[in-house]
Amino acid sequence: MNPLSSLPILSLLIWLPLAGGLGCLFLRPVRHASRWIALGTTGVVFALTLFLFITGSSKNGWLFFEDHAWISRFGIRYTLGMDGLSLLMTLLTAFLLIVAVLISWQVSPYPDFFFSLLLLIECGIMGVFLSLDLVLFYLFWEIMLIPMFFLIGVWGHARRLYAAVKFFLFTLAGSLLMLLALISLYLLHGQQTGDYSFALSALIHTQIPPNLAWWLYGSFFVAFAVKVPLVPVHTWLPDAHTEAPTAGSVILAGILLKTGVYGLIRFGFPLFPGPAHASLPILAVLALAGIFYAAWIAYAQNDAKRLIAYSSVAHLGFVILGLAAWNLTALEGSILQMVNHGITTGALFSMVGMIDQRAHTREIARLGGLWTRVPVLGAFFLFFSLASLGLPGLNNFTGEILILLGTFTTHPVWAALALGGVVFAAIYMLRLVQGVLWGPTKGDEPWTDLSGREALVLIPLAILVLWLGLHPSTFLEPVREPVQLLLQGSMFPSMPGGMP
Repeated sequence: MNPLSSLPILSLLIWLPLAGGLGCLFLRPVRHASRWIALGTTGVVFALTLFLFITGSSKNGWLFFEDHAWISRFGIRYTLGMDGLSLLMTLLTAFLLIVAVLISWQVSPYPDFFFSLLLLIECGIMGVFLSLDLVLFYLFWEIMLIPMFFLIGVWGHARRLYAAVKFFLFTLAGSLLMLLALISLYLLHGQQTGDYSFALSALIHTQIPPNLAWWLYGSFFVAFAVKVPLVPVHTWLPDAHTEAPTAGSVILAGILLKTGVYGLIRFGFPLFPGPAHASLPILAVLALAGIFYAAWIAYAQNDAKRLIAYSSVAHLGFVILGLAAWNLTALEGSILQMVNHGITTGALFSMVGMIDQRAHTREIARLGGLWTRVPVLGAFFLFFSLASLGLPGLNNFTGEILILLGTFTTHPVWAALALGGVVFAAIYMLRLVQGVLWGPTKGDEPWTDLSGREALVLIPLAILVLWLGLHPSTFLEPVREPVQLLLQGSMFPSMPGGMP
């Protein structure tokens, strides 16, 4: 346990963003107060997570743990825990929320409401990555949904209402199935032990009849598969990305999609080990289907943002394939690839937003000549595109090679098929680069090259792309113990508390 474990630092990571969001609303009359509050709040949260990463990433077990009685009558507790896996996910969340604030600096209308929603999303995501009580987890899972719905519906593009409602209905349907399953698990555990509890530490010991276990696992799996998203429940994602404001796309691709994979690792497999392990071939089939289908659809897109959205489905297919391979190398590659994808795709969505502000279009056919028109912006776009297609030395390559190597050791056919997905990724990304950077310049109005604020967004992202590509062990070390415990069938080193 970390020496600072007596401090409620996990609660600070969750509730500081909520306090900042309320501050944005209360100080509405003060000009530009909301964006500075949002930047200050996300900056403090990032500083906290970075401090935890620097001081705790080499330690084993729970780095921080909080457990307090909440609704004792129903066995609901306020239980939070941070191990290496949740440490990495919270660090990614804190960093990308700063990116989301900076790229939305001049948002209109209603900037105060916009920034308060961004901070509420951060509150929900942090809660998802830190909760160890299933009711608490479900509460934060739903908190993520509401502000994203409004971000898309109010500040999105032409078909924003359609995209927002579709996003809401897909994710809500999966969430309701998970709610029914966790209530059933709660009642079953209470009948067996006399202890009615939603604590994960208690529920993992529930004896579940095989047929019921499949139904309960299936309910959790659907909720997480929608959020990943896996084919065929992926159709909400391209519409949400296309219509969302740039910050919404960065958060969706960079963080929200990872909560589905995290849910499988943290809850799905520990609670239902039998059905979960039996479903690994199904996961592999869905992953491979997503890799190839999304790559094919991405190549056909004329909207740059929609192309990157479909590429997210393909990249998350690799993450799920590593989970399906079920060995140390592949699982570490999957977790690393979640971070890689968040950085690279967040950067690409940010850049498409910057280009759209200048060109007033995202259509590849109407773009072109950026290399000569805005050379610095063009150089960054090329760099992140090469990272996305898996160029050796950049971040996506390290995650993909670990996934492929790990998969090959146990399922060489899966790995051979997935290798074709790498080729397809190169094809659609090079098509995007060719259409945006080269060719004749469209229009004759002058463009400004990269601004200082935009450079402040892109330079740290570029540094992380290089760091993850050249020295990935920095980010692999924290997750080694959680992955080993997962493979051994014991997700938790030790868990104090959690009992009413």
